Amino acid sequence: MIDGDLLDQECEVIVNSWNRNVIPWWLLLPQGVSGAIRRRGGTAPFRELAKRGPIPLGGAVLTGAGTLPFAAIIHVAGINMRWRASRTSIQDSTRNALALACEHGFAEIALPVIGAGSGGFDEARAIELILEEIERTVVDIRVTVVRYSKK
Repeated sequence: MIDGDLLDQECEVIVNSWNRNVIPWWLLLPQGVSGAIRRRGGTAPFRELAKRGPIPLGGAVLTGAGTLPFAAIIHVAGINMRWRASRTSIQDSTRNALALACEHGFAEIALPVIGAGSGGFDEARAIELILEEIERTVVDIRVTVVRYSKK
């Protein structure tokens, strides 16, 4: 667990805590990680994501990284239709992101604090849930959880 900017991490793949993908991305005002990805990496990842259709709550989808220096982005549906995160959505999002990273052979992944931003979940508790799920999930990759912090 580190404090910093997710997009500044040296890793192969990052996780974007997204919604269920039922509202077109261009109608949303991306915030947090999504907003940073759009500003620094362009809209290509979101255009690709839109073609995938709805994501089950806690599900994970892999896209390209646009102009960002990563091999890919894993988008997780960490919030429900009311824009709220839950214990289950955070745990499932973490587990499914790690499984997808392993499935694609990535060696390094960085995750934000899923659910703590727009999802309204308590940040300290979200961190606990994510770290517990990482420990429970047997993966052979380096995992970094990044709590956003301005430099």
